[in-house]
Amino acid sequence: MTKTLIDVDDAALHQAQHELGTTTKRDTVNAALAQVVALAARRRDIERLRADSLPDLRDAGTMSQAWQR
Repeated sequence: MTKTLIDVDDAALHQAQHELGTTTKRDTVNAALAQVVALAARRRDIERLRADSLPDLRDAGTMSQAWQR
């Protein structure tokens, strides 16, 4: 972990703390960074679905077996 000195918008920090349920600046910044990374991953997944790059999703046989236990 890197220690970094930054200027933070106090109003945005407090709003982020409220939204994320965090209490410290460190936890809030780390949670916000994690949320951004997760959001980017979800966007990539959506783009892959839109580009139809997962043909197995259209295969009924493959999908019916995917949900079997």
